[in-house]
Amino acid sequence: MPDTTEQAVRDFPVARRCPHAPPEEYVRLRETNPISRVRTPIGGEAWVLTRHEDVRFVLSDPRFSSDRRNPAFPFFVAGQQESISEFRPNMLSLDEPEHGPVRRSVLGEFTVRRMQALRPRIQRIVDDCIDELLTGPHPADLVASLALPVPSLVICELLGVPYDDHDFFQRCSTAMLSRNTPADERLRSAGAVRGYLHDLILAKREDPGDDLLGRQLVKMRDNGEEDVEDLVAMATLLLVAGHETTANMISLGTLTLLENPDDLAAIKADPERTPGMVEELLRYLTIVETVTSRVATADVEVGGTLIREGDGVIALGHTANHDPGAFSDPDEFDIGRGARHHVAFGYGPHQCLGQNLARLELQIVFDTLFRRIPTLALAGPRAELPFKDDAVIYGVYSLPVTW
Repeated sequence: MPDTTEQAVRDFPVARRCPHAPPEEYVRLRETNPISRVRTPIGGEAWVLTRHEDVRFVLSDPRFSSDRRNPAFPFFVAGQQESISEFRPNMLSLDEPEHGPVRRSVLGEFTVRRMQALRPRIQRIVDDCIDELLTGPHPADLVASLALPVPSLVICELLGVPYDDHDFFQRCSTAMLSRNTPADERLRSAGAVRGYLHDLILAKREDPGDDLLGRQLVKMRDNGEEDVEDLVAMATLLLVAGHETTANMISLGTLTLLENPDDLAAIKADPERTPGMVEELLRYLTIVETVTSRVATADVEVGGTLIREGDGVIALGHTANHDPGAFSDPDEFDIGRGARHHVAFGYGPHQCLGQNLARLELQIVFDTLFRRIPTLALAGPRAELPFKDDAVIYGVYSLPVTW
């Protein structure tokens, strides 16, 4: 089997040149050398996985650690590991046996049944945003008027965080997720969000309220727990991830549907097809490409290649979701594909906790947006759109639309 000494080292990562297609360099790797050694921008080395089967194997195998405090964990930005080491780890950075209890403590907040109970409120939020969109400037920026406020309002209400502070969260999130943010600024932004949430959680002790943070506080009190730092870590993860990912899916998903008018007409005619369309958008776009990294804790053979203990591993989810070995005609947008086995939400024990909420928000947004504004169109050429080539989560900074 191939060993690390036999592999060439390539520079990594490669920016997208198309909103939905993996870079050509990654496609060639998948076809010729699907498990390859790469050099990260900060000088480290790691393996990259490009095949769907290999990605799912590594993300579900307990011999690959999620602990971001491990010195061998592959980071792409200077100061990122120092930022993580400065604070209490959230569930993304925990392995068993610590991970399971933390995840289970909040898993009940994101069941399909609880998410469906939120449907009327999410519908109202979407309708209110579209009301303001229709009465505001024309052309309008869909990111500022719909894509950002909808998931921000939803996650703030779910957590029990004042939405009035959403501009603060957005500034900090942008700094934390940009590859160009200086290390000291990244650390300050992460500290500012955690400090804010720490103070909010302490204030909620007196009157927890019927929201996620309040219910977690009551549960901690009933269990005789006093340390709130784990709750701060969880709240930071949910707040940042809960609006950034869905916001980018709304904007890029809208762009994709506008560029595929036959598929858009199909869901307008039959909203029952919207859930399948959302799954295809998740697969087709896969806005989170490299967050699902790991460190091998033992020598493991993956797809015929030996990955040694202590090696970093990067799972290229976008490239895996365009693997012809897993999906027929993967570069085609097909709303009837029914491909729920994609890895847009990760895979295994660390798969996205909020995926049921994300699916529901996307379904409501797309059905409502194109029902209420059936003539929606781009207000300029796609080539002029400011894509997030510098961000960990892919998307657009603005999406000018008209109708």
